Amino acid sequence: METARKQTGSKDRLLSLIVAFKFFKGVMLIAVAIGAHHLLNHDISDFVDRMVDTFRVDPNNRYIELLLTKLEFVSPKTLKELSIGSFFYAAIVLTEGTGLALRKPWAEYFTIIVTASFLPLEIYELIHRVTSTKIIVMIINLAILAFLIARVRTRRNDKSTTPA
Repeated sequence: METARKQTGSKDRLLSLIVAFKFFKGVMLIAVAIGAHHLLNHDISDFVDRMVDTFRVDPNNRYIELLLTKLEFVSPKTLKELSIGSFFYAAIVLTEGTGLALRKPWAEYFTIIVTASFLPLEIYELIHRVTSTKIIVMIINLAILAFLIARVRTRRNDKSTTPA
């Protein structure tokens, strides 16, 4: 009996971590969407120059120069698409997080479907260019997927073994 309570407590803590991750991810996506939308009406290189001054970064830093070079080719259409896509994805992630926070079974299924649907894209991105961030995100998403699938299966098995 005590072991079952400990397992339930640790599962609830894991679910709470997933919820926190989803909310953090949703807030970051909203920040990206707002930032992209804000840049629609501004000169991007001027904005980056102001940020370099504000944060006192060396303007001759190779990463800043690389960023400026890449931003030269970003069109207003691309910024608009990034903003809309980020808002849309934030809505999905925050829906997952809210449903999981409320312990709704549909949210577990929804999160499994959404997370699994993005795995091919993550694999493609990882094959295209391996970075530690991409690896960490892939591991986190696989862990979330495994945890939620196990949770759904356990609940289904518990229902099938409960006498009517």
